[in-house]
Amino acid sequence: MPNQPLNPYTQINQGNTEASRTARHEVADVKAIRTKLNVSQAEFASAMGTSVDTIKSWEGKRNNPTGLAAKVLATIRNNPDFFNEIASH
Repeated sequence: MPNQPLNPYTQINQGNTEASRTARHEVADVKAIRTKLNVSQAEFASAMGTSVDTIKSWEGKRNNPTGLAAKVLATIRNNPDFFNEIASH
C-alpha cells in the first residue's frame, strides 16, 4: 500500500501540523456585567430570556454562556446601553 497523506485532522491530532485557524473567545464575567448594570439576577435573566438558575450557573463559573448568549453578553459588556434595549422588549 503506498504512503498516503494523512487527513488534516489526523495530522493536527498527531501534532504534525497546526490548525490554520483557531478561535479564541473570552468568557464574559456575567456577575461583573450584571453588577455594573445594577440589576438583579431575576431582571438580568428576564432580559436575557433565560432562567435565574442559568444566571447563577454562569456567575458561579459552573457553566459558560455559549452561542447567541455569549455574543449578547459581549455586546452588553462593550455597550451597556444595549441591555436597556433588550430589557424593554
